[in-house]
Amino acid sequence: MSQESSHAQPGSSFVAFGLRAEAEKIAPGLHVVATPIGNLRDITLRALATLAAADAVLAEDTRVSRHLLAHYGIATPLVAYHEHNAAAMRPILLERLQKGESLALISDAGTPLVSDPGFKLVAEAVTLGLPVTSVPGPSAVLAALVVAGLPTDRFFFEGFLPVKSGARRTRIAELAAIPGTLVFFESPRRLAETLGDLAAVLGPRHAAVARELTKHFESVRRGPLDQLAADYEQDGPPKGEIVLLVAPPGEDAPLLAGPALDERIRAALQKFSLKDAASVVSAETGQPRRAVYARAIELSKQDEAE
Repeated sequence: MSQESSHAQPGSSFVAFGLRAEAEKIAPGLHVVATPIGNLRDITLRALATLAAADAVLAEDTRVSRHLLAHYGIATPLVAYHEHNAAAMRPILLERLQKGESLALISDAGTPLVSDPGFKLVAEAVTLGLPVTSVPGPSAVLAALVVAGLPTDRFFFEGFLPVKSGARRTRIAELAAIPGTLVFFESPRRLAETLGDLAAVLGPRHAAVARELTKHFESVRRGPLDQLAADYEQDGPPKGEIVLLVAPPGEDAPLLAGPALDERIRAALQKFSLKDAASVVSAETGQPRRAVYARAIELSKQDEAE
């Protein structure tokens, strides 16, 4: 079906500002729709119209999405699409798209494809030459970034770090030299431990913990990583959704050499593997990682010989 034959569900409509509006027709294809991350008012009129006009709404958790659609008087059928059924559902959904249907893809909250299985559906739709349209809106990553008080010109979204501390510290060391603000999702019950691991690997970089963004109890706590780790260890796990942000390596970090650099490397080797120690010291001092790694090998050999 061509875009000229775009359509909407018969009688498709939505309610906004207490008024019912008829949804305009939308083109066939996959429409990636951002939805609120907490406050139901954070949705665009275009998103409402798209959800109302689509043949079906693909949702991670239909129970969560049903509440959103009901709030705005939208009766579009919901189809579950999540990590547990994605492999089986994708061929079915792609077939519907090939027949000329319009499908709206949403996540439980925010912009789809960020930490959900939607990217595989989009990738296969693109491979098949099917239309994919973005309907932008809320994003927990960007909402946290703009209130953190940390550099915004460059940032790196990691998602969730490994659950176990050893693997988590290894991954943090790999991220240490990235010249941008680091953005993570984290479970409230692991927050203090993760902050402690970040402080151990990255030092006292400035950070921000954004909690329950856009909701009634929204809060942002800012400070050095070690201080935040101590605070949350004392206070206990907070409630709600967490976005954790960490400042990039300081551009004015002193360039160490000679005994001072050797001392820093030896200290790191007591905590980390050769590879991770090189990443940490490189991030802390501004020295090239290859040079630090080569020196770490030399120092390890010297220490073993003594």
